[in-house]
Amino acid sequence: MTPTLRTERLLLEPYVPEDEDDFVALFQDTRVSRWMGDGPSSASADRALFGRIFTKVYAQDLFDVWAVRRDGLLVGHAEIKPTDVVGGHEIIYALAPAAWGAGLGTELAESIVAYGFDALGLTKVYATVAAPNEASLAVLRRIGFEHVRDIEEDDGSSTLVLVRARSA
Repeated sequence: MTPTLRTERLLLEPYVPEDEDDFVALFQDTRVSRWMGDGPSSASADRALFGRIFTKVYAQDLFDVWAVRRDGLLVGHAEIKPTDVVGGHEIIYALAPAAWGAGLGTELAESIVAYGFDALGLTKVYATVAAPNEASLAVLRRIGFEHVRDIEEDDGSSTLVLVRARSA
């Protein structure tokens, strides 16, 4: 079961059904969704994705997925999950544009990485980032991630694979 995590300014907790509209609004914002998965989706696809968090991810305890809140408002999304692409656990995070520029991305990413090391016992945590997503790359480098390889996408773009190893 996805646990609740707290940082200095953020609360990461499992989604509740009442979060659906805010989740869809976050994923419908193209400033956010352009960097998520295969990019922007329809609102109905995002609603279906939200539903699968409950019917599949939480129901089968597949991996951890959080609603990210600040001052009671949903301001982001976070996950840590095993993926074949990196051969390990990958962190995924997104913040609403209203939460950008205040260091919350760094705080959020660091909390997910710490959870991976401390609660899941991982020795490495990965992230995949579209090459042009400079803000996310800066966050990851700031907290100790290093570039290990590139993935050439079908559309010719590059996705960078980064890793952070647990300190001894």
